Amino acid sequence: MNALRNYANSRPMKQYRIDELRPQDYSTIKAHLDEKYGPAEIGGIYWIPVAEECLLPLQSEHVDCRPFFFAVDLEESALSCELLVRTRQRIRCDCIQYASEEQRNWLIRLVDAMFADLGVQT
Repeated sequence: MNALRNYANSRPMKQYRIDELRPQDYSTIKAHLDEKYGPAEIGGIYWIPVAEECLLPLQSEHVDCRPFFFAVDLEESALSCELLVRTRQRIRCDCIQYASEEQRNWLIRLVDAMFADLGVQT
């Protein structure tokens, strides 16, 4: 999560983390993320777009800030999902907020389904 923490200016963050990945799991997950979301940018960080139906009212209103994303950091031994819904259009805006319960659960279900589809055991 070092790359993500540096990106977020070292502020504390909430996250969903799966650690102790096996080397073959890392390769499988990386290939999937590269194919589905494009190659990682800064040090293993992927941007997973938040489903429109999960947006909070303020996020829905901020059309210029769309799309919204969860930042995911894939390391050789762990996958860390920052629980902050952010835009790549601006660094600061009222619509950038920690995930609601619905958004958090959506992300966890997405990651858990990805692991199940890829045969990665947790």
